[in-house]
Amino acid sequence: MAAIQAARLVSRRAHVLPGKLHITELFFEVPKSHARPEAGTLKLFGRSVRKHERPITPLSASDLAAKEKVPYMVYLEGGPGFGNREPQNHALTHVALNRGYQVLYLDYRGTGLSTPINADSVLAQGGPQEQADYLKLFRANSIVRDLEAVRLCLTQDFDDEKKAWSIFGQSFGGFVSLTYLSKFPQGLREVFLTGGLAPVKRTADEVYTATYKKLIERNAAYYNKYPEDIPTVRRLAEHIQTTESDGIPLPSGGKLTLPLFLTLGLAFGGHGGLDEVHSLVLRLATDLDQFHTFTRSSLAAFESQISFDTHPIYAILHEAIYNTKQHGAPPSNWAAFRVGSALQPFSWLCLSSDQHPTALARLESTTTTPPASEPLYFSGEMVYPFHFDGTAGPELARMREAAEVLAATAEWDEDLYDETQLRRNEVPVYAVSYVDDMYVDFELARETAALVTGIRVRETNGWYHDAVRSKAEEVYGVLFQLRDDCVD
Repeated sequence: MAAIQAARLVSRRAHVLPGKLHITELFFEVPKSHARPEAGTLKLFGRSVRKHERPITPLSASDLAAKEKVPYMVYLEGGPGFGNREPQNHALTHVALNRGYQVLYLDYRGTGLSTPINADSVLAQGGPQEQADYLKLFRANSIVRDLEAVRLCLTQDFDDEKKAWSIFGQSFGGFVSLTYLSKFPQGLREVFLTGGLAPVKRTADEVYTATYKKLIERNAAYYNKYPEDIPTVRRLAEHIQTTESDGIPLPSGGKLTLPLFLTLGLAFGGHGGLDEVHSLVLRLATDLDQFHTFTRSSLAAFESQISFDTHPIYAILHEAIYNTKQHGAPPSNWAAFRVGSALQPFSWLCLSSDQHPTALARLESTTTTPPASEPLYFSGEMVYPFHFDGTAGPELARMREAAEVLAATAEWDEDLYDETQLRRNEVPVYAVSYVDDMYVDFELARETAALVTGIRVRETNGWYHDAVRSKAEEVYGVLFQLRDDCVD
């Protein structure tokens, strides 16, 4: 493996939030392809944060330098596809600062302010194959090389014992952390994971086979909590199906179709997610009662729940995070669609492109119970071909051909994980794993935990996937307890 070159620091701007935090905005330059540095560069954006203190007496130059050389903790966000929140709005900031770290929030390549992925930048690469080849550069194997390059840049004048840094991976950030452990363990002091024990040994088909089971449980929980929504959801579905043949126009250019409506279950995996979906269902039903149509504000509220068009990297690389050279895995080939279509509760998937009879009518024909009493099940975080047909918005539609190439890709340049390295791992790893995780299957997470030497895991059925935000104080307490408590 070729040595990683330090990132080039392009700009640095420091700000102080009075009495609180010292925040530095950083832009770095890294190779677009670490294997081919001559192919051009990308920009990475991050914010580092440390305590802002007003000393009683002025600090010497050496003291000021020492304050800037506090060991780093790097937060790795979920997704893929979303940039970081401002440090002052992140619960990790004060937890880490109080424990002696400075924190770096680095937007992955393609997200936030780090040379983001959009239709224009993708189409500028050439034809569909060239577009897909460009998108392949935004997977975890490139992300960890970026991270290592930034580490080398920021810690080049640190004492040797402070050069390695700690990372904190939430969800997809945990997947990235396991890739980092596989490829550059020498750069890591310790690793914290929440809902991020990636299914290292499994194909996309196996992953979705597992997660659909949990999704069925969450749908049952939803209708058990809100039984009145069984007929209400069907009523909304009927309206959507009969109002416009190709879908109800959405404010941002997409189309509200029955399949898109039934992707609202994405929210079911978080704390309060059942209530969020019910509130939107109630809002849409109230529109029909009062106006016999959906209002613009309600359609905008719906769009806010389905944000793939404004974060396209999430949709276009979602299945690619499971693609690997290991185990002779086949192309993902729209695994979520194929697996779901074979399950009766999600039979509406195979109707998403049918023109006749209506999707709802065909769905009703597959059931033996009266339509009014049969619940329509929502899908979860899965991404489907119809997301790229213009339904979910014009940005994704422009990248449909590239998405098709990625779905058909069997050959990937590199494995994301090294199971041999994970088995001989020496970096301390502390993880929280959720029994009722709808996105990262608990049993597959257990399988991965058994693979990683030196990991300590707290398993719980008391929290959901977003607990690092919804239950932050408790989650951080558990993780640092795992780190601080010795085991004989």
